[in-house]
Amino acid sequence: MEQLRLLYGNLGNSMIPAVALAIFCVITLANDSNRRELLLWCASVMTSKLYMVIHARRQLSAGIPTDKADRLVNRLMLMKAVHGACWGALAWVALGKANVSDNVLVLAVLAGVLGNSMALLSPVLPVFISFMLAGSIVLGMHPLLMSDTNYGALLAVTVLYLISMLVQARNCATAARAAIELRFENDALVNLANKAQFDAEQANQVKSKFLAAASHDLRQPIHAQGLFLGILGRTNLSAYQSNVLASAQSASLASSEMLNTLLDFSCIEAGVMRLNVKPFQLQIMLNKIENDLAQQADIKDMVYRSRDTTIVVNSDASLVEIIVRNLVSNAIRYTDFGGVLTACRRRGNHVVVEVWDTGIGIHPAQQQNIFREFHQLGNPERDRCKGLGLGLAVSQRLAMLLGHELSLSSRPGKGSVFRLVLPLTSVSITHDMPAFIYDAHCLKGVHVLVIDDDEAVLLGMAHLLHSWGCTVDTTDSVTKCLELSRRQKPAIVISDYRLREQHTGAQAIMALRALQGENLPALLITGDTAPERLRDALASGIPLLHKPVSPEYLFQTLAEIVRQRNVDTSAYKAC
Repeated sequence: MEQLRLLYGNLGNSMIPAVALAIFCVITLANDSNRRELLLWCASVMTSKLYMVIHARRQLSAGIPTDKADRLVNRLMLMKAVHGACWGALAWVALGKANVSDNVLVLAVLAGVLGNSMALLSPVLPVFISFMLAGSIVLGMHPLLMSDTNYGALLAVTVLYLISMLVQARNCATAARAAIELRFENDALVNLANKAQFDAEQANQVKSKFLAAASHDLRQPIHAQGLFLGILGRTNLSAYQSNVLASAQSASLASSEMLNTLLDFSCIEAGVMRLNVKPFQLQIMLNKIENDLAQQADIKDMVYRSRDTTIVVNSDASLVEIIVRNLVSNAIRYTDFGGVLTACRRRGNHVVVEVWDTGIGIHPAQQQNIFREFHQLGNPERDRCKGLGLGLAVSQRLAMLLGHELSLSSRPGKGSVFRLVLPLTSVSITHDMPAFIYDAHCLKGVHVLVIDDDEAVLLGMAHLLHSWGCTVDTTDSVTKCLELSRRQKPAIVISDYRLREQHTGAQAIMALRALQGENLPALLITGDTAPERLRDALASGIPLLHKPVSPEYLFQTLAEIVRQRNVDTSAYKAC
């Protein structure tokens, strides 16, 4: 079928040259003795050619059925035999009826037509053979060629020429078939690649859904656990109990950090990372990371320090902090002796933040793999102390999101250095006002309505808010929250994003605001990391926290809402 399609296309393209050559022969070879015969010959050549072109275009537009391919080949052989005989008849019309130069022209035209037909018809070799044989037989039976000994040598050369054309046609047919087979193979490979890509995308979607579901289901009990640990920390404990509580809080914090890494990864995939690019001092960020992670280095008896710098860069401070924090945390995790150093180097209009370590190092073949999600070196047992294998993947994607270069140099057994290139700026820094200090009784008397579909979370929130002096109503549905708000108007609403019966916290808050007023302060807390839900939650415009939320951060957030919204409570003046 493909060979026929190629041949039909060639026939359509050869119409104009064939007609032009036939007309040229009439103009050049015509004389008083052969003009009429030449005109009849020209008409027969053009008619046979036009018929084949019309047939070719019809077949191309209608399609070439597999079961009719052989029949179409036979039909083409017949048509081409007639067309070849028409061209061969040129010798009968013009050869020997003029001067020698015209005779040479006739033979040259026929040789050229045969050579051109070889290139056009070779995709289907039998069609070319039928054209060649028909034209050659008609040409060879000319009386002048058969009787005149002066043309004997020319006839012998013609036979050799026909044999060479046949060999060339066979080679061209083989090449055409090989090209068609190669295209089929390429198409098959492309289909396999597309299928593999589709399967990979499907697997990635399944992975993302699994991670989102697992993350949500894990965040609920860990969030509740953090609330209960916060309540427990406000009671009178013995020294032993305080130590046990500290260990429990440390384990809970480790779980929260891994879940937050998953959240960062999900936010990047969902495209909901909001950039806040502005000048900031690197030293403030480096000090914060050192204060937070130095204890991990101390536990491993390592040296961890940062070189002081006065450099000011232009980027998103919070996202750069996530990148550098992941790099430092990874360096500490995979370094057993020696130390970790964070330093900055100026490079023209940029600064390179470098994180050096004397750890296990990374083989060159693995240096790109470590930026893949869930890929870890030296952790086949999946020790949770070594994280999830997402930190470097998150760092690389954040660097790409910010347009910053993140690179790695490493030698196995010697250590590694990660380099993050940031743009310098000469803009002066306006220091933010210090954080507001809230009184411990700042929330006393504030009535809070809590909506969540998890009973443990509701119980933990109620106990924790009561310990801060709040009055609390709790519910797990939108309908009940409206009933409770009619009995007593809440000062603040705290709602989980995903509720029962396919409702959302955003819908619950909108219903409450329709009832109590648009200025009703509200806060969404979610354990969802599914990209579509993250986008929907952010689109609601309601402040959003992600489970697990530490009691300290929840207190600060509620106190800030009270201060900004001027919630009417007797304890507000204490803030």
